[in-house]
Amino acid sequence: MSEANRAQIEYWNEIAGPKWVQLADRVEPQIAPLGLAAMEALSVARGERVLDVGCGCGQSTLQLGERVGTDGAVLGADISGPMLDEARRRACAVGVSHVRLQQADAQVHAFEPGSFDVAFSRFGVMFFEDPVAAFANVLRALRPGGRLGFVCWQELARNAWMLRPVAAVAALIELPARPDPHAPGPFAFADVERVRGTLEKAGFEDVAAESLERDLLVGGGASLEETVEFLLQMGPAGAALREAGEDVRSRAAAAVKETVAPFVTPDGVRMPSASWRITARRGA
Repeated sequence: MSEANRAQIEYWNEIAGPKWVQLADRVEPQIAPLGLAAMEALSVARGERVLDVGCGCGQSTLQLGERVGTDGAVLGADISGPMLDEARRRACAVGVSHVRLQQADAQVHAFEPGSFDVAFSRFGVMFFEDPVAAFANVLRALRPGGRLGFVCWQELARNAWMLRPVAAVAALIELPARPDPHAPGPFAFADVERVRGTLEKAGFEDVAAESLERDLLVGGGASLEETVEFLLQMGPAGAALREAGEDVRSRAAAAVKETVAPFVTPDGVRMPSASWRITARRGA
């Protein structure tokens, strides 16, 4: 594994990856519709070869596998060993032979040049230490005319499902200093013009961005209490509370419950979100 993205590799293997595996049944129903929207924009077809960058626990990789069929192929790549273990378990359970999973840092991994028709990512590209170099590496893996498509978060202020819980927590504890907005993290690609410039510097053409503004089923349709517990572990609120004691967590749970309760619906907690659906292509 490369040293180029060492901080993220450690984070996704030691902290975030195990947590995502534990909470996959809460996370995946929430973000799956956004990933599917990115797949639809790419018009992934039978027989195509697809690279899934930051494949996580494998849900999107298997969905891509269904679209390309057994005469196509999908490679899911991720830096997180725990998440890939879960992805492999799932792939084995459904018995697919045209889907492969590999622990690899897409920023630097030596993919076979021109070996993919499509590169896809569902919230997996915002964590590159050097995004221009990373996307240039992905570009080389695409055939001439190959397509790129991914979905990434817009700014925190436009994502109530993350903003309201962390604001509630901020009333109880001092939050860490805000990082550089372009540092690797969930909001690194919130500035769509930065995204456009990054992809063009990497060599991509026809870069297009579409705003996806949707209410998400936070926590995957769990009860209010279960959704609160989910929000105390994931997203900015979860990060702020990582080292908190039980007294603080108890007060935070009450505050988060109060701020998300107005969003309860018959099928779960639905809250506003905003993401970017980005598409581009390698020149012919």
